[in-house]
Amino acid sequence: MPSLPPLPPFWQHLLTVLSGSLAAQALPILAAPLITRWCRPQDLGAFGVWYGVVAIAAVAATLRMENAMIIDHRRPRQRICFGVVAWSAGWLAVLLTLGAAIARLAGWTGMSWLGVLTLGAAAWLTAVMQTTLAYAASHNAFGAAAKAKVWAAGGIAAGQLCLLLAGAGAAALLAGHLAGLALGLLAARRLLAPPSPSTAPWAAPSAPPSPHARWRHWMAGWRPTPLQRRYLIKHRAFWHFSLPANLLNAAVGQLPLLIIGARHGALAAGLYALTLRVLAAPISLLAASVLEVFKRESVRQFQNDGNCRPAYLHALRVLLLLGCLPSLVLLLASPALFSFVFGPAWRGAGELAQILAPLYFLNFIASPLSYVFFVAGRQKIELVWQVALFAMTIAAFAAPLTLKQSVLAYTVGYSLLYLLYLQMSYRYALNRDVPGRRLHAAG
Repeated sequence: MPSLPPLPPFWQHLLTVLSGSLAAQALPILAAPLITRWCRPQDLGAFGVWYGVVAIAAVAATLRMENAMIIDHRRPRQRICFGVVAWSAGWLAVLLTLGAAIARLAGWTGMSWLGVLTLGAAAWLTAVMQTTLAYAASHNAFGAAAKAKVWAAGGIAAGQLCLLLAGAGAAALLAGHLAGLALGLLAARRLLAPPSPSTAPWAAPSAPPSPHARWRHWMAGWRPTPLQRRYLIKHRAFWHFSLPANLLNAAVGQLPLLIIGARHGALAAGLYALTLRVLAAPISLLAASVLEVFKRESVRQFQNDGNCRPAYLHALRVLLLLGCLPSLVLLLASPALFSFVFGPAWRGAGELAQILAPLYFLNFIASPLSYVFFVAGRQKIELVWQVALFAMTIAAFAAPLTLKQSVLAYTVGYSLLYLLYLQMSYRYALNRDVPGRRLHAAG
């Protein structure tokens, strides 16, 4: 019997990533029905607000330099990149914690003290984990990265469930999430053995003898080294354009939840938080897996051929194939499914998911393909698009509308912008604006 032909490399890598991602996403999905029955919508809403701040802060913490690691993947250069992220994430963690504590003391936020004091740590863990996974993608170490994701997801799900069962209440969601992040990062470091930066003052080999020299040496550890500054200048497009664009994108993802909480109360925020949790699962599972493979393939094709059209079209077909059925199910049956799986109290979350289904289908397709903007050096164009998206989001949720009307306006506006985004990304994948141009995002 003739043997089957081997799968193309894109599919081989994708299946490797998916094997781990399926397990990583299955764990929180299986835990969700128990979590929604053991905690109130208000508790989930409070956790959603905390997580929203962490997600935005983690983007700032990396300066988006983890994307440079895919393009400039020599190990000595990647060691510098890890040092840059360690420096930026450390500073952000300290400043974020101090700022949140001041806001809590001044009465500007109702976040619990546990949430305030763990914001910086959670942002730091998330940023370093993202950078470590980017290192794995740059070396095609998809299997090890998948295992690390399973450890993180399993740690989060187990930690939250155990603490909820022990009666920890709303604090269980925060503490369990932190424990899972730490476990996942530890597993990633052991499985991948990435280069370790030695830029922080506590990592210095030995302190100089004089107090003045010791102070100068300690202070120098909080500044980028000359080598790191040169690296930041070389890859300045990432923190000049990609960082503000991704910050706006992260804010757009979390702003609705924050505004809903402020305008409609914790109950509405909890319903929307569960909607986001469920709708983000296919993106975290499937689209993120396609992105990991597409990153490496698009960079390789752009460097060799001056465009990444084959990788783009391959990824687009895979995304359309994987996204159609889940989106159709959400569009037709979300309210009944949410009520059955999570309990009758959460049917309202299913009604919101039904409205958002078309948007998340486009999001599922566009998110991985957005890496073309990095590869083709079009971060400035993406920044303009993100500004337009941010303005649309503010307008949709700040308008005097009901919750469902605001979500519908957001869905329509965001979907139209996504159609434009896909058209632009395909044009940049062809790279026809300047014939023969090679990869320049690193310059």
